[in-house]
Amino acid sequence: MRQALADKHGLRLSATIAEALADPEVDAVVLATPHSMHADQIVQIARAGKPVLCEKPFTLRHADAVRAVRACQNAGVLLGIAHNRRFLPAVGELKRIVQSGALGQLLHIEGHLSNENSSSNFAPWRHDEDESPAGGLTGTGVHMLDCFVNLVGPVKRVTTQLVSWKPAPGALDSLSVMLEFANGMTGTLAMIRATPRYWRLHVFGTTGNAENHDESHLALRLSGQPHERRSLPEVDTLQLELEAFADALSGGAPYPITYDQMIATVAAFEAIVKSVQAGGATVEVAQ
Repeated sequence: MRQALADKHGLRLSATIAEALADPEVDAVVLATPHSMHADQIVQIARAGKPVLCEKPFTLRHADAVRAVRACQNAGVLLGIAHNRRFLPAVGELKRIVQSGALGQLLHIEGHLSNENSSSNFAPWRHDEDESPAGGLTGTGVHMLDCFVNLVGPVKRVTTQLVSWKPAPGALDSLSVMLEFANGMTGTLAMIRATPRYWRLHVFGTTGNAENHDESHLALRLSGQPHERRSLPEVDTLQLELEAFADALSGGAPYPITYDQMIATVAAFEAIVKSVQAGGATVEVAQ
């Protein structure tokens, strides 16, 4: 099946990553391997002098994220992380509103990202506790964590609640997270692995609040003003992230996820996993 797919698209298959990296026609790497392999493979790719776009989650541990970033910096190669929701126009508009100061002092952020993908696209490694810990965190929640870091900065501490009715395949569980951010804001995050697709990202301030819902709509509520509802374009976020990576490689705009943000998202991710493993205890995020 792999060979037939390669033949259809004019691709050459390699038996190992080392073989692919030795090919002079390989200019860059898009990495879509099991999560636990990312850090070592990124280091290997960086040492070969190739830029790399890595699927989320970047790594499972803060120390590995730091190690992978440092390897790319030392080799002078670009590292991008494929958090495709960054490229939603509705998320970009929400960030513009937040940065404008229209919401006043920022107080709280909420996020919910759920879908049925884990049930309909089962793969044993994706549901191994070592590869995909904490319910839907690796499948959906990490996207929202990246949005949180993008909008309001790094997380300071987390507390969790994971309720599981049935293990994978066809997992039935819900994960809820309470967050405190380095800037003093609070936040909540939720994800369910068995419900129709749902997205909501909501920022609250003293003079207004702004909300994304359904990935392409935005509601803005400002004190003393009529509520606004806006529709933003639907886009191919996977194409946009690849184009952004190529643009950064060619000397255009920098890749929109900074290295500090990549590391901060993994640090929050790791703290959530530790909290779940500790029965919901409050866990400080590595800095």
